[in-house]
Amino acid sequence: MNILELILTDYTLQIVSLGSALLGIISGVLGSFAVIRKESLLGDAVSHSALPGIALAFLITQTKRTEVLLLGALISGLISTLLILFITRYTRIKFDSALALMLSVFFGGGIVLLTYIQKIPNANQAGLEKFIFGQASTLLKRDVWMMLVIGTVLIALVILFWKEFKLVSFDVGFAESLGFSTKAITILLSSMIVAAIIIGLQTVGVILMSAMLIAPAVAARQWTDKLYIMVILSAIFGSISGIIGTIISSSVSKLPTGPMIVIVVSLIVIFSLSFAPNRGLVWKHFSNKRMYKEINGDKVLTNLYYLAMNHDNTKHSHNISTVKPNLYLKGKVKTNLIKTLESLSKRGLVEKDYFNKWAITQEGIEYVENYFGKEEY
Repeated sequence: MNILELILTDYTLQIVSLGSALLGIISGVLGSFAVIRKESLLGDAVSHSALPGIALAFLITQTKRTEVLLLGALISGLISTLLILFITRYTRIKFDSALALMLSVFFGGGIVLLTYIQKIPNANQAGLEKFIFGQASTLLKRDVWMMLVIGTVLIALVILFWKEFKLVSFDVGFAESLGFSTKAITILLSSMIVAAIIIGLQTVGVILMSAMLIAPAVAARQWTDKLYIMVILSAIFGSISGIIGTIISSSVSKLPTGPMIVIVVSLIVIFSLSFAPNRGLVWKHFSNKRMYKEINGDKVLTNLYYLAMNHDNTKHSHNISTVKPNLYLKGKVKTNLIKTLESLSKRGLVEKDYFNKWAITQEGIEYVENYFGKEEY
C-alpha cells in the first residue's frame, strides 16, 4: 500500500517512471534490429563514444543544459558509428575489431576531457560524471517531453521504413537485388539506434546503456520467430523494467535507479532464457527428454518388428531381454524399458501376454512399415 500511495502521490517518481518507461520502449524497438543484425555491441561502442561529445559540448558552451550535452553526445556517437561503418566497408578490419577500436579511443578521450574539466576553476562543471553511470532521479518534465518527441519520431520512422529495415536486417544481398540502397538504409538505422542510445544516457549512463538496448530484445527473441512480435515484446519488456526498476529504487534508500532498471531487465532475460517455449532451457530439457523417449520407443518397436518378421508366427511374444539384447537389464535400465513398452502398449502398438512377454501388434507392424520402410527388414 505504501508503494501504491508513493506511485499515486509522488510527482518526481511519476516523472522518472514515465521517462524510464519511454526509454525502455524506444531502446526495445531499436534494439531489436541491433540484435537481429548481430550488432549488439554497437550500443556499447556508441554509448561510450558519446562521452567526449558531452565533455566538448560543455567546454564549448559552458552550460549543463541536457539538450546541449545530449546534442554533443549525438554528434560524437554519429561520428563513431560512421567511422565504424567506414572501417568495416573499406578496410579488412572486422566489425568487432572496429567496435573495440572506436569504443576505447572515444571513451579514453572522454575520460581525459572529463578529468581536465574537473580541474578547471569553475564550480559549474560539477555533475557531468552522472552521464557515466546515469542519474535517473535528475529527469525533469522537459527531459521526458524531449524523450517523448524523439521517441515518437524514431518509432514513426521504424513503421515508415519497416520493409526496408526488415530486408536489410535479414538479407542484405536480397535487398540489393531488389534495388534498395542498403548503404543509406544501414546509415539511417544506425543513426536511429545512436539517437535511442543518446536519450538514455541521463537515465542509465554510458556504461549500462548497451544493456538497456540489447537485453529487452534478447528476452523478446526467446518468445517468438516473428519480427513484429519481437519488437512489440521488446518494447513491453523495456517499459516494464523501467517502471519496476524505478519503483524499487524509490522504495529502498540510496538504491540507484539506472542499475536497478538493468537488474530488472536482466531478470526478465534470465526468465525468458529459462522458460520461453521452444527456446527456453527448461522447455528444451523436457522436449529433449520427450524426444529421447520417442526415439527409444521407436527403437524398441523396430526391434520387436524385426523379431516378428524373422519368426514363423508374427504374434509370437518375447522376453524383454530379447527385445533389447546385449543390454544389462537390471535396475533403472529394466524399469525404463518396461515403461517404454507400456507406453507403446497404450498406443496399441505392442501387447503383453499372460507370461509378461511382449509382441508387436498388427497396428505396430503397419506403423513401422509406414515410417521406417519395409525393405529395411
